[in-house]
Amino acid sequence: MSDLWDWAVRAYASDGVGEACLHLQDAAGQNVPLLLWAAWAARTGRSPDADTLEAACDIARAWQETAIAPLRSVRRALKGRNPDLEDADREAVRAQVKAVELEAERRLLAALEALSPLPEGAARPVLEALIAVARQWSSMTPRAGLTALAERLPA
Repeated sequence: MSDLWDWAVRAYASDGVGEACLHLQDAAGQNVPLLLWAAWAARTGRSPDADTLEAACDIARAWQETAIAPLRSVRRALKGRNPDLEDADREAVRAQVKAVELEAERRLLAALEALSPLPEGAARPVLEALIAVARQWSSMTPRAGLTALAERLPA
């Protein structure tokens, strides 16, 4: 496994991080793996330049549009009960779709890690890194949500 994947799994499980990430995803259209990559890069002393941020967003958009968003849509559709589907069967398929969605996110993180510059020194401020990648991702920068995420991420 990669350093980024291991860090992202631990970080996401930290108190309040998952909720902060989902809020940024659902309310502000941000890409959670991309945000976690930016935070990891800052924590590990990596400084992606503008070209690297742009490339990271391109990779994230490709994974998002091709695999992650469609899988998420199917998973969410399977969440609700349907009188014509057996609950156990629906939940079994939903669990499989969730596993494939998570695998797509893992592969996105692996691609982002491969793109990352080498560490250059001490950790950088996480909020600055989150804002930089959020600006590249979207025309709106959800500062309050990014601040909440930065405050909850483990050191």
